[in-house]
Amino acid sequence: MKARIVGSALLLGLVGAVAWQWQADEAEVRAHTLTSLDPHAVTRIEIDMRGLPGQRFERRDGHWTGSTAHADEGRAQDLALLAATPVADWRPATDFDATKIGLSPPLAVLVLNGTRVEFGEMAALGKQRYAKVGDRIAIVPAQALPRPPRTASLPTTAVGGGP
Repeated sequence: MKARIVGSALLLGLVGAVAWQWQADEAEVRAHTLTSLDPHAVTRIEIDMRGLPGQRFERRDGHWTGSTAHADEGRAQDLALLAATPVADWRPATDFDATKIGLSPPLAVLVLNGTRVEFGEMAALGKQRYAKVGDRIAIVPAQALPRPPRTASLPTTAVGGGP
């Protein structure tokens, strides 16, 4: 009987230690991502890119609706995934001249469930770029810039009744 109690206590302690470590690992991962948002929990997206009209998306019943007649669900999902972009380094915004790193004005402004992310120019070294969240600047992979919306494709048939 005593061995069973000791075994149960050890098992309970082991499960508790694993749960604590898992929570600590999750917190560590969130500290090194662009936002603390779970991309799959994002329900509202606003994107403004320099030189392009802004777009808005909302997730309803598992599908994205947008500010245009046909929402590009793939684009909306790609934008939501930017929430979990890995961050190489965080620095205070006061360490930078926003104009020199392309954040005044930013190349793109992405708002995910109210969390604003501003994307700037490429960093001088490596394939990285600047992104501002709140009063901090993140160094993120270069490809972390939101992609522009798809445009209508060019016609594939001859126009004007050629030969």
